[in-house]
Amino acid sequence: METIRYFNRHTQKLETEQIYGESFLRWTYGNPFGKLALHALVKRHGFSKWYGRRMSKPDSANRILPFIEKYAMNPADFLEAPSSYKSFNEFFFRKLKPEARPISAEPIVFPADGRHLGFPDISKIHSFFVKGQTFDLPTLLGDPGLAAKYANGSLVLSRLCPVDYHRFHFPAAGIPSETRTIPGPLFSVSPIALAKKLSYLWTNKRTLTQLQTNEFGKILILEIGATCVGSIHQTYTPNQLVEKGAEKGYFAFGGSSTITIFEAGKVTLSKDLLENSSKQIELYARIGSAMVEST
Repeated sequence: METIRYFNRHTQKLETEQIYGESFLRWTYGNPFGKLALHALVKRHGFSKWYGRRMSKPDSANRILPFIEKYAMNPADFLEAPSSYKSFNEFFFRKLKPEARPISAEPIVFPADGRHLGFPDISKIHSFFVKGQTFDLPTLLGDPGLAAKYANGSLVLSRLCPVDYHRFHFPAAGIPSETRTIPGPLFSVSPIALAKKLSYLWTNKRTLTQLQTNEFGKILILEIGATCVGSIHQTYTPNQLVEKGAEKGYFAFGGSSTITIFEAGKVTLSKDLLENSSKQIELYARIGSAMVEST
C-alpha cells in the first residue's frame, strides 16, 4: 500500500492522507525485524502507557505548534488557545467550539471526525483491507447471542488519525447503557496494519455501549483502542437520556477507531458512504455530519 487515499465529503475531492509516524508503521508491520518488535513490545499495554506518559509531560507541549503547522490544522476551531495546553496529550484530546462541528438535522450522524467505511449487511463483509476475510462479529462483541441479533445489520467503521479531533459523540438520541470493556492487545488500526491482518479490529482492547433509541432500535457503539491508545475515557452518564451529537468520551494519544452497528432494516446508510465503501475508499466526514439517509 503506497498511499492512503480517501474521499472528502466536505471538499468533494479525493485526497491523500498524511500519515503520522508512517515510517515506523511501515517498518513495524512490513519488516521482519519490525514484526518481532511488534509482538515483543509494541502491541503490549506497557508500551502505550510509556508513550502516553511521555506525551503527558510538560516538555511535550513543545510539539504542539509544529504539529499544528505540519498538518495544517485550524486553531480557530479549538475551544482554547494552543498556548493553554500543558502537554501534548492535553492538546490531543482538546475540545472544539460547538459551531466548529454543527449537528445535522438528519436523525443519525457520524460519531467522530474520521475516515469512514459503511456496510449495509455485516454478513456480507468479505473483502476490505484484507481480501477474503469475513468480519468476526461474535469476537468483536464478545457475546455470540448479541452477535446473532446483529448478524445482518449495518456497520460503520470510523477511523481516527492522530491529527483528528479525538472526542467521540453519540450518533443518535437515546438512553445509553453502562460501557463494557473487552480486553485485548493494542495493535495499530491504520490501513497499513489492517492490510496485514484485519482481525486487529476485533481483538484489540475495546469498549461496548448499547444505545436504546425510539426509532432505530438498539444501536451498538464501540471504541477500539490501538497502539499508544491504551486509554478510552467515557464522559457520559449511563442510563440517562442523551441528545444526538452529545459527547460520549475521548481517546488519549494515538490513532483509533469507533464502530457503530445497527439492527437489520433499521437504517439506510448515506449514499456517498456506500458508494465509496463499495470501491474500498474511505469517506472523510466530521462528527455531526449525516450518517444515514432520511427515513
